[in-house]
Amino acid sequence: MSSRRQPIVAVLGHVDHGKTSILDHIRSLGRERQSSVMDREAGGITQHIGATEVPADILNEMCAPLMGGKEFNSPGLLFIDTPGHHSFSTLRARGGSLADIAILVIDIMDGCKPQTLESMRILRQAKTPFVIACNKVDRLYGWQSEPGRAMAVSMRKQTDDVMALFDQRYWQMVGEFSGHGFNIERYDQITDFTQNIALVPCSAREGEGIQDLLAVTIGLAERYLAEQLEDVEGTAEATVLEMKEERGLGKTLDVILHRGTLSKGDEFAIATPEGPQVTRVKGMFSPRGMSEMRDAGDRWDSVESVTAAAGLKISAPELDSVLAGTTLRAISDEGSREAILALTAEECEISIELDEEGIAIKSDTLGGLEALAFELRQMEDSDGKPLGIQIRAANIGPISRRDIRSAETSSDPFERVILTFSSTVLAEAQAELDSDDCEVTHIGSNIIYHVLEEYQKWIETTKQELSEAEREVVVHPGRILLLADHVFRRSGPAVVGVRVLGGRIMVGQRLLQPDGTRVGRVKSIRDGDHKLSEAKQGDELAIAIEGAIIGRGVDEEDVLLVDIPASHARKLKKVDLTSAEQEILEELIAIHRKDDHFWGR
Repeated sequence: MSSRRQPIVAVLGHVDHGKTSILDHIRSLGRERQSSVMDREAGGITQHIGATEVPADILNEMCAPLMGGKEFNSPGLLFIDTPGHHSFSTLRARGGSLADIAILVIDIMDGCKPQTLESMRILRQAKTPFVIACNKVDRLYGWQSEPGRAMAVSMRKQTDDVMALFDQRYWQMVGEFSGHGFNIERYDQITDFTQNIALVPCSAREGEGIQDLLAVTIGLAERYLAEQLEDVEGTAEATVLEMKEERGLGKTLDVILHRGTLSKGDEFAIATPEGPQVTRVKGMFSPRGMSEMRDAGDRWDSVESVTAAAGLKISAPELDSVLAGTTLRAISDEGSREAILALTAEECEISIELDEEGIAIKSDTLGGLEALAFELRQMEDSDGKPLGIQIRAANIGPISRRDIRSAETSSDPFERVILTFSSTVLAEAQAELDSDDCEVTHIGSNIIYHVLEEYQKWIETTKQELSEAEREVVVHPGRILLLADHVFRRSGPAVVGVRVLGGRIMVGQRLLQPDGTRVGRVKSIRDGDHKLSEAKQGDELAIAIEGAIIGRGVDEEDVLLVDIPASHARKLKKVDLTSAEQEILEELIAIHRKDDHFWGR
């Protein structure tokens, strides 16, 4: 029989229900107490996946009163703290979930929230067994807490009134889970753990019930997952959490080793946007004691070899563009090289399905990008109808000027937006976003749900603004002359001096050649240093034309028409137009009716 590895435990749940608080308490159990990780997170919410090892001696000591002298067989527990339920689904090991078992944290006062339900769906899909941590029982009116007390003891110390309040919340939760196909039961009342999901009441703030939660989690893993915990041999595989710059080490990788043994000098393949990258382990470091990987500071021990499951830091050459959330695979021999490179190549491609049109999204990791894309596809309006969000571009990294220019070309105002999750904006791109001429909106946050909320608000605001503009403005026809020797920029956008020969011209309008060929869109109008929304007959000024290239399809001294929507053509028939406007309107109608006989009728 091969050696047993420690179970990998994922912690999931709704925002603010106490995922990181529970792990903070667990991290404080050892002799080396660490300060709170949660206090340093954005908005108190974990935004990057971290890992913490809890050794067996601490577990045995902690859970001894509940075990009756029995000790656990596993070397410990490896906790993964996820930034959201979707990130959990992107962490894969050999086609399945990286986690052996999960803890689903629920605030007893709030019950099941949307992210709780989504977590349940993902756990079911991944076929990952889980335990419910029913947190914040200390908030029940009259609850008498004792720090660190076992919940089996604590519940016997409560009054009948308090337990009645607990039962009320508990049975409500039983009903919610039952409606989604799960049978849950209080852990101390379960006779068959294969038929019921264990619910463990606890208080992360007081440390009550944490030992019960640990005992149930590791007990279930050892009893029902023994076979997969013994499957540790073979080629080393690890999931990349993130790439960091470390003083004295250069670029490093924080990883979860979930299979095999990795040693200094081992060759391995890793995924990058350019394709598989092969390099070699230069150094390996393990967080000391109960330190959390992301917050270990200088508490790292150099190690020669590490066996799964473990969190570790790897230093190696050529790690600049490694994709977080992908798999590191050791190349044990030349016979396996080709197969490993083929598997790695599959992970180099972003798997998000893209549309021909739509918005652009960016993130700092592959998992974050996939999570944002998934959430956007699920968005609904106030009536519960799918919004049908389309995604044109999805990439890892900061926002660049190229991203902005690409978004600007969209004719749909709802598509001129870039959403980012835990991603930055390059300085030159920020300057572009801050300029008066920029029509692209950037919405970003280190908290994914804030991105979605702000995006929803932006959609509603944009709808309202467009509706008001449509009621107030009827687009009038116009004709312009591109002045000779007044080309200031030929493309990107083209900037050229013009004279308005008739009618008027407005920002956002489309321009046509007299033969009906589309030229581009008026991005801005300027008279010297003054930015204008429109110009009228006789005005001479400069305009920026998005989509046009001067010298290619359009030239100096060309006459262009200002296009109008068909619906506005019908409205203009009821409006008093100048003779020039009337002439241009009739010319536009004739152009469009070559392709659509009923245009403007």
